[in-house]
Amino acid sequence: MPELNRWMLVGLGNPGRKYETTRHNVGFMVIDRIAEEHRIAMTQNKFVSRIGLGVVRDQKVILAKPQAFMNLSGPPVLRLSTYFGVKFDHILVIHDDIDLIFGQIKIKGKGGHGGHNGIRSIMDAFGCGEFPRIRIGIGRPGVDVEVTDHVLGKFFPEEIKSVQPLLQHASDAAMLIVDKGITQGMNQFNKKPFKLLNS
Repeated sequence: MPELNRWMLVGLGNPGRKYETTRHNVGFMVIDRIAEEHRIAMTQNKFVSRIGLGVVRDQKVILAKPQAFMNLSGPPVLRLSTYFGVKFDHILVIHDDIDLIFGQIKIKGKGGHGGHNGIRSIMDAFGCGEFPRIRIGIGRPGVDVEVTDHVLGKFFPEEIKSVQPLLQHASDAAMLIVDKGITQGMNQFNKKPFKLLNS
């Protein structure tokens, strides 16, 4: 029987070692950080997703990393949400965003896809955009760099020191949302600056 108000946290990324440390995989990285902090084993495979079941802030949660490629994320997320009985407003999707500067985090309760193929796929699968997200800024590429090369590339040397603190910042935002709800998360984190570390 589905549990009311149970959260499912979905990190977006691409499967495989080739993509592990690329900008497009920060969603996966945040899920891994949450799993490590709360000792949730990401060992189950269901509906083309790697998942873990555990407890965060005294609430049962599902952590998920769809193992289809980014632009095919929607069907696995839909199947998981249906199987576990999680409502749209309790599916928190964590993903990279080129429209935010590197290090900026923005929490949204719902919205469009903003050109992000993973969010677009989830919206297509659900038929709506009524799910919350944590957008993690990776910045836009330079004038001579294609967007695909940028998002599938690794962080710049001057960004490396800030990556782990940024993942922690996003993890803390997700934990607050699970504990206190999306409005509290937006109030606290959308105006909270992230201080980049000097390289």
